[in-house]
Amino acid sequence: MLITAAFHTGIWALLFFIVGMIKPKWPLFFLKKPDRFLILIISTVLFMISATLYGEGNRQRALEEKASKETVSKILDPSSAPVPVPEVPASKPSSPKI
Repeated sequence: MLITAAFHTGIWALLFFIVGMIKPKWPLFFLKKPDRFLILIISTVLFMISATLYGEGNRQRALEEKASKETVSKILDPSSAPVPVPEVPASKPSSPKI
């Protein structure tokens, strides 16, 4: 889910950058005098957020895959499961025959 959010944020950041470099008044409509430097700063922050989301998503996916592999190996590996040992009755010491 984080990887999808990273791609969406990256696409929006790229769109914001391109439109902002062409017409800075469009994405920064609420400012009286927008400039391209502010567009560059905002785009850089958005790209950094996107990269962080992507890296965190990959890390979480790797941890989930590792946990699922460990679970499957515990289920399928017969040596890790406790094996019941049959109880053998102790033999009585034999008395010598006379």
